[in-house]
Order: sequence, then C-alpha cells, then structure tokens
Amino acid sequence: MKWSFRIGTIAGVSLRVHLTFPLFLAWMAISQGLLTGQVARALGTVALLLSVFGCVVLHELGHAMAARRYGIRTRDIVLLPIGGVARLERMPEKPLQEIVVAVAGPAVNVAIVSLLWLLRRGAPLSLDPGNLGGPIETLMWINVGMIVFNLIPAFPMDGGRVLRALLALRMPYARATRTAATIGQGIALLFGLAGLYTNYHMLMFVALFVFLAAGEEAAMVAARASMSGILVRAAMVTEFAVLDVLDPLQRAVDLLMAGSQHDFPVVESGVPVGVLSRHDLIVALQRLGAGGAVGEAIARDGVFADPSEPLEQAFRRMRERRHAALPVVSEGKLVGLITTENVTELLLVQDALRRRAVR
Repeated sequence: MKWSFRIGTIAGVSLRVHLTFPLFLAWMAISQGLLTGQVARALGTVALLLSVFGCVVLHELGHAMAARRYGIRTRDIVLLPIGGVARLERMPEKPLQEIVVAVAGPAVNVAIVSLLWLLRRGAPLSLDPGNLGGPIETLMWINVGMIVFNLIPAFPMDGGRVLRALLALRMPYARATRTAATIGQGIALLFGLAGLYTNYHMLMFVALFVFLAAGEEAAMVAARASMSGILVRAAMVTEFAVLDVLDPLQRAVDLLMAGSQHDFPVVESGVPVGVLSRHDLIVALQRLGAGGAVGEAIARDGVFADPSEPLEQAFRRMRERRHAALPVVSEGKLVGLITTENVTELLLVQDALRRRAVR
C-alpha cells in the first residue's frame, strides 16, 4: 500500500503502518493538551490508542491465521487511522471457509474481552459510556464495540463477508457478492449520513472506505466470473515490440512514443526475462539516463503466463505481483503478452456478445 512503511513481522506476516497513522496519533496528543501543559492526559490518550491498535493487529492476525489454514498467504497487515487491513492474497471461495476466515477476527476480540474481564474481576462494572472506569475496563468496552461494529453486515467488513458466504450457499458466487456489496454500500451511506448528522468525521471516513471497497471487490469478482473458462491464449497480444537486455533505454522511449504499447517484454539471448513497464522506464531514466541498459531497469522475478492456463489464474498472479503485463511463454519461447488493458477489452467484448445473446 502506498505511503506505508514496514515496522516488523508477526507470525510471518509483515506489519506496516500508513503514514497517516503516526500523524493521527500526533494530532490526538495535541488535541488532548500536549502543548498546553496536559502532558499526562495526552500521553495517556496515546497509550490507550496504541493499546486499541494492538487489539486491531491481533484481530487482523486472526484473519491471517485462519486464511493460512486454507493455504492462503497474507501479504501484510496495514494500520490506518480507521483501523487495520489484513491484505490476503485472496478470500476462499468456499462459503464455509470464508465464514471461518471472517469470524476469526471478531473471535480474537471475544478472547481479548474475556481476558480483560478476568483482569478486572471484582471491580464494579460501569455501564456509563462517559465513566468507564480504568484503562482495562475502557479497553474491554472498546473491544466489545469492535465486535459489534465488525459484525454489521456491511460488505466487505467481517459481517458482510459472512453475509456473502451465506448467500453463496444458495446462489452463484458472483451474484452473492453483488447482493452483499449492494447491501454494504447501502449501510455505508447510512454510516455517512450518521457521521454527517453527528459531525463524527471518522465515521464518514469509514463509510467512504466501505462504499469504495464494496464496489471494487464486486467488480473484481464479476471480472473473475467473466474469465471463467477462458484461456490466456484468447486474451494475449501477439503483435508487440520486444526489447533486449542490452538495448539502451532510449530505444524503449522511441517505441513508447511511436505507438500505444506501454509494456515491453525483455529477452536475453532470446529467452524472456521480464517486462519493462512505462513506470519502470520513467524511474530508470531518472536513475540511469537514456543510455542505460534495459536489463538494469527490470526486475527478473520469473513471473510468466502459459498460453494454455486459465486467464483468471494468470490475472490473479498479475494482481498479486502488481504487474500491468505478463509475458506469455511456451516451451521457453515468448509467444505473447497479456496486459490489464487487453483483459479489460476482452471482457467488454464478451459482455457485449452475452448481452446480444440474451435479447
């Protein structure tokens, strides 16, 4: 995720913090009197927030560990001012597995609440939101709120994923996702109106995040469904320019300016070794100049596609590696190129033909 930096690893999962997170902590400290002599109050607020976000990390680790059980890797966990995001490579498409992964996070909060309840055993329980007692009781009630909030059926929140999984037991996965996303966006609009009415800006940010995330995931699932049964060879480009690792970057610039191709397969002694994207070209020009070698500007990660593999599988690999294009290789030879633009165009054509067929 852009504007985030890595602070460590927990259980094999990279933990990252978005730049806005420390800015949020600083703003909270200042708003609680850090610069006006109320240092203890400000530091106490920051300590509570760090404790809350520690619970958020454990919540996201619950999702990550449950997903690992089904062979799904978690790229990282990112902390944001509005919470945390465990970025799984994918969600399981078996409904019961998705339910397990979705409820694993809130289940961790239930365990935290139970532990905090035991720690404060014997102390009087306050139900007054304005007087929650000590930090342990405050943290306990915050975790209760996290459980309730996350189980709201607003896709793609945890409750929304459970809703999608339950719908998928009775209807196609893509339709279940579309239905859950529509419900999620409706709830997000209610969140936004409530935040606007109460002047609670954080709730408005959450509403925007849920609304956009629901739409994006629904579109992604619909695209995957449209790719079902299509092989890479149906979407690959067969007429394209190729660069050699010894070519100067100026040749890539000339090809970029002369046509509409933005991503160039790169070969070494005729063997594909990677792709030079437009972004990589611009960065390399700043670093190496126009005379620099193409081979110094690419990452040789060995990520290729096979013409006979499912397009959905190759496209997922592109998304996971954040590649705009993949060389298509057969028996060690470069035979094609698939790009996000080409896949999009194929899906548009397929959709148009499908709509005509159902007239």
